[in-house]
Amino acid sequence: MPPTPRPAALVTLVTLAVLAPLPVATAAGPAVADDAAPEAFTLTDPRIVESSGLQASRQHPGVYWTHNDSDDAALLYAVDGATGDTVATVTLDGVEARDIEAVSLGPGDELFVADIGDNFDGGWSEVWIYRLPEPADLADATVTPTVSTLTYADGPRDAEALMVHPVTGRVYVASKKQDGGAKLYAGPEELSTSGVNVFEPVADLDLWVTDGAFSPDGTRLLLRGYFGAVMYRWHDDGAPEPLDQRVVPPLQQQGESVTFTPDGRTLMFGSEGEASAVEPVALGGALLPETVREQAAEGDAEGDGGTAAQDGAAGEGSGDDDGEIALSTRAAVVVAAAVLAVVLLRRLVTRRR
Repeated sequence: MPPTPRPAALVTLVTLAVLAPLPVATAAGPAVADDAAPEAFTLTDPRIVESSGLQASRQHPGVYWTHNDSDDAALLYAVDGATGDTVATVTLDGVEARDIEAVSLGPGDELFVADIGDNFDGGWSEVWIYRLPEPADLADATVTPTVSTLTYADGPRDAEALMVHPVTGRVYVASKKQDGGAKLYAGPEELSTSGVNVFEPVADLDLWVTDGAFSPDGTRLLLRGYFGAVMYRWHDDGAPEPLDQRVVPPLQQQGESVTFTPDGRTLMFGSEGEASAVEPVALGGALLPETVREQAAEGDAEGDGGTAAQDGAAGEGSGDDDGEIALSTRAAVVVAAAVLAVVLLRRLVTRRR
């Protein structure tokens, strides 16, 4: 469950939305053509009530993998992004599925399913990763996954984000909180199925992390929380560098999941709840993965008028990586933050009665 902010925290949230000069994803850089941009969709399957992880399929364009978290069977749902309907389910045989919180694709189209949630905030001494090939055919199936056990070098953690680097195959986990913050942990170069895999802390994170995703080329890492998100430039040595530009997730009931689209140009954000929505946020400027930026630069060099026109449509200064948030966007953020603050404050007052 998400933490209930105190009144002071709610005031801070609104203040930041009004005053902070936050460059945003949709205010800078090359835009995606309208006919190529993914649209929002709603999960229609009544069984999906706690969608906690999200992964865009590589083999099946427009399909997304998701799952429920605690108190559910070890079940993956393949969802059609055009309709929101479930087109196939994969049952993981022989595993306990204590609290599945994330799903990620690694090299070779291998799905990694993370049973890493810990509602006791560090009560489990060991957690697990289940691995299976992404199905070539979208049909209901039962699969026995490969199981890897993991622990953290500095003790048990509650975590909801697991990311597999698409080039190196190395697995990373972001803890949900650690004395108010979180940490990024790196697994061994290769996961063992016979012993315990110890994940080492590699970076402190200033975010209450609920999910994360690598860009398809592995040059960007996005971590999201309930109310915000941070994009990192990923270096070859495995060191994340936070970018100044901010990604503003959609205002959702309980923001729990995120994935890049296969072209790396858009983030898809998901939420828990019945009939929850998966919503796109287009990227621009420094937020775009390096391969996409290179493609855009090549198009400009060749005199691609379409790209230039799209840049102009994004707003004045849209080519500047440090572009400020547009006034209309800022107003939307302020209104959303204010509404959210009022709702949470009412809940807090009700609980204290």
